[in-house]
Amino acid sequence: MMISQFRTVALIGKYNTVMPGLSVASSGEVLKGIARFLEAQGCEVVLEQQTAESTGITDYAVRDVTGIGEHCDLGLVVGGDGTMLGIGRQLARHGVPLIGINQGRLGFITDIPLDDYASTLAPMLRGEFTEDHRSLMHARVMREGVCVYDALAMNDVVVNRGATSGMVELRVEVDGHFVASQRADGLIMASPTGSTAYSLSAGGPLLHPAIPGWVLVPIAPHTLSNRPIVLADASEVAIELVAGRDASANFDMQSLASLQHGDRILVKRSQHHVRFLHPLGWSYFDTLRKKLHWNEGGA
Repeated sequence: MMISQFRTVALIGKYNTVMPGLSVASSGEVLKGIARFLEAQGCEVVLEQQTAESTGITDYAVRDVTGIGEHCDLGLVVGGDGTMLGIGRQLARHGVPLIGINQGRLGFITDIPLDDYASTLAPMLRGEFTEDHRSLMHARVMREGVCVYDALAMNDVVVNRGATSGMVELRVEVDGHFVASQRADGLIMASPTGSTAYSLSAGGPLLHPAIPGWVLVPIAPHTLSNRPIVLADASEVAIELVAGRDASANFDMQSLASLQHGDRILVKRSQHHVRFLHPLGWSYFDTLRKKLHWNEGGA
């Protein structure tokens, strides 16, 4: 038996749906195989509650997210980036580090291929890893001075027009200073982690995770001179809905609040961050090159 630096490891699978290309039974077998591997490394395995319910696995202790945060030394997430976003926000306040195993294509934040997990994880469990901290955004929807919605986001906060309506008009302030009133299909406020998501497809720049900043990216702006802007993440940004029907605010595209005229979305840096662990030698640029299919030539 190998000796792991992590005594108790939580195994967290893809919620609600099975892994791509696998049946429920096969998904369960994948997780069981990983659990047996962890035990062989000297780890006590705990299954996250929703994972246990969706797979029917009964061989291990089960804990909810709070229990994992209080009792586990590591979270091992098997799924895609969406799965990691969901659990990362919930575990950030507990400081539990996370490792991502991606079933399918390489992810930006779940970067260990399922086929290679054993050879990659073994040294990581012995303490051979690189740690990577990602900031969170804390967003509140204020209506007549009262907070009606409160959420964390790792990727982005997005204000969108309704599916069948025209542009929205938004007033943007940074630290109480008026920046601009803009008409557009919406506005994306992304972290460095989220700069490779919706923000990128809307024409925003890539931000290295070490940059303490955010990017504001308009979606199909009425005025072409309305360009993305990078801000310090120490700022508080206010986005007010001035006009537009059926608008909404999305947080990592996993939770949503309907907006009324006059609503203000206040966004500031959360006091919590997510801890990712990567294999030794991991590089953010390697991930970009593989995921975005950049030219891999050179010395």
